[in-house]
Amino acid sequence: MSTTAAGTTTTATRSVDETLQVALASGSRPDPVNALSASLTFGWRALLKIKHVPQQLMDVTAFPIMFTLIFTYLFGGALAGSPNEYLQFFLPGILVQTVAFITMYTGVAINTDISKGVFDRFRSLPIWRPAVLVGALFGDVARYAVASIVVLVVGIILGYRPDGGIIGVVLAILLLLVFAFSLTWIWTILGLKLRTPESVMQTSITVLFPLVFATNIFVQTDTMPGWLQAIVKVNPISQVVDAVRGLMQGDAQASDIGWALLSCAVIVAVFAPITMRLYNAKIRS
Repeated sequence: MSTTAAGTTTTATRSVDETLQVALASGSRPDPVNALSASLTFGWRALLKIKHVPQQLMDVTAFPIMFTLIFTYLFGGALAGSPNEYLQFFLPGILVQTVAFITMYTGVAINTDISKGVFDRFRSLPIWRPAVLVGALFGDVARYAVASIVVLVVGIILGYRPDGGIIGVVLAILLLLVFAFSLTWIWTILGLKLRTPESVMQTSITVLFPLVFATNIFVQTDTMPGWLQAIVKVNPISQVVDAVRGLMQGDAQASDIGWALLSCAVIVAVFAPITMRLYNAKIRS
């Protein structure tokens, strides 16, 4: 009797297996996801994080507003005679500073995925491998654009008037987005190498602070000591500030734009291969 029951169970199991095989094989398999589609999906995921963690909006809204207001009214009278005069010089620089600081969150986000095990899930998906990185960059570009618009709107409310017009402003923001894209490769390396998101943020801030403040964002370069002028002039952030300021003021020099683009190209050429090597090693590990 037990033999009969066992045979019945085996038959039933085979029947279920055959039914599953028929169901799974009955339809055509979906086409593999292409590289662009996968990258856009991960970019949308990066934006959805803001919905679930609205504190991230502080970096692209509240902080840019505070920096613009504090520096304009705290230093404007002393450095340019009036806040309005200083704003005409200062606003393009604070625009670059705001976006430069936001770039570090690319590395923080990637490190968070790694530390929480989400990255292991991505490794198992049948997708274009760099889509995780490229998608994160796509999502961050949207955040950079929002931060730029916030700073511009606040500046215009305070009295800033870009002599370069709409075209100059749009070109300046596009150049700034290219520069931000190049910087993110650096922080991605930190995100792949360091152990915690906190360490990524601390290291990024340590690198960013001297890079941002040893520039021509706040004052003219010719007011600095000679040794400091030499450092400021070769700082890639200073070169981007010169180009952005020129485009927004309507007196951009081709040399300034050329040096800014060259700085972006050098950063990408140096750090992008390192990032991809570390990323591929992480995928295979």
